[in-house]
Amino acid sequence: QVQLVESGGGLVQAGGSLRLSCAPSRGTFSVYSVYVMGWFRQAPGKEREFVARIRWGSGTTSYADSVKGRFTISRDNAKKTMYLQMNSLKPEDTAVYYCAVDLQGFANRDVTEYDYWGQGTQVTVSS
Repeated sequence: QVQLVESGGGLVQAGGSLRLSCAPSRGTFSVYSVYVMGWFRQAPGKEREFVARIRWGSGTTSYADSVKGRFTISRDNAKKTMYLQMNSLKPEDTAVYYCAVDLQGFANRDVTEYDYWGQGTQVTVSS
């Protein structure tokens, strides 16, 4: 069983920046060399939506159009930690942000493709 923990959320003014982190608090998936990790978000009354994902081995990334050019997903292999650098934040970025992992290495943008999820961290952007 893998547990993921997100951190770094908070309240920021529009135009500001935040960096989210995600790391396993229990369990390990380091034996899986092809896993994928992703960031999703869910605003009140809306469905959970894809933000970005990274293939751990190759480092290739993919972004939702709404965040492309403003957000950057990255990983630190030694720390087994994934990051989401969020710049030029907008009020519409306000949501609970979740990290997730797919141990099979095939996941892309669909929430059903991911095996384990964190509890989420709140990001609030004021106008």
